[in-house]
Formats: sequence, structure tokens, C-alpha cells
Amino acid sequence: MPLIERAIRLTLENVPTVMFAAAMVMATFFSAIPGTAERYLAWLLLLTVGVQGLWAGATHVFFPETGARYISWQTSPFQTEVGFADLAIGVTAILSFWQGTEFKAAVVAYITLFYLGVGWVHIRDKIATGNQQKGNFGGLLVMTLIKAVAFPLLLWLS
Repeated sequence: MPLIERAIRLTLENVPTVMFAAAMVMATFFSAIPGTAERYLAWLLLLTVGVQGLWAGATHVFFPETGARYISWQTSPFQTEVGFADLAIGVTAILSFWQGTEFKAAVVAYITLFYLGVGWVHIRDKIATGNQQKGNFGGLLVMTLIKAVAFPLLLWLS
């Protein structure tokens, strides 16, 4: 496999990690947004919720077999519904980058509840079935739960 193809595949398979790293770099070194908490909240919402939401939504809606295989679940109509929810929050989180704290608070409220629910479902699946697939019980789950705690904290500090 050519180097460029491997790099693209690695990036697409690790969008959550890439977006988190990019958000941290942008907020730390390249952002003019005043206030540390506001700056990190804005960039994390833009990249780890916005871009990642578009990525997850597109995967679930347009490539459901790939998405289901990554989690080690079966495809179903519910996957398409979750995909559209991912797309919706992705667009909303991207728009929040240019909005005030009140708008960001609404995104944080939604995404915190959604991420806690996602975490609970994946942990329950691991306990019930032993599913340790990377997309079900791995770094993505850890990052999801960390963000469910970090976003309300950053919002409060804002």
C-alpha cells in the first residue's frame, strides 16, 4: 500500500484522535480567542464535536456496514437515525464556534447527555457480550467520556 494511501487510511480511522490533537494545538498556539477556557471550549466543540460529528454521521448514514463493523454491531435503521443526529450536532457545533457562550451552552448540554448515553450503551455492551472491538470499548469510548466531563467544566470556567 503506497505511503499516501496509508496516511489517509490512518487519518480516517483515527479522526477522533486527530481532531482532539488539532483542537489542542489550535487552542494553544494559533487562536486569538480571549480566555483560556473559552478558547479550548470553542476549538474542542468545532473539531471534536463538529468535524467528528460530520465524520461519524457520514459513516453511519452513507457507509453503515463500515460503521457497524468498526463497532462490531449489526446494521439497523437505528444506525441511520444516530447518523443523522451526529450530522445535526456536528453542524450545530461547527456553528457554535462563531457564537457566544449561550449558544455553546446548548451544544454542551446536548453533547454531554448524548456522550454519557453513548458511553453507557458501549459499557453495557462490553459487560453483556464481551465486545472489546476498538470502536466499542477502546480509546474512542475513553475520549467520549472525558469530553462528557470536560465540556461542562470548560463551559463553567468560561
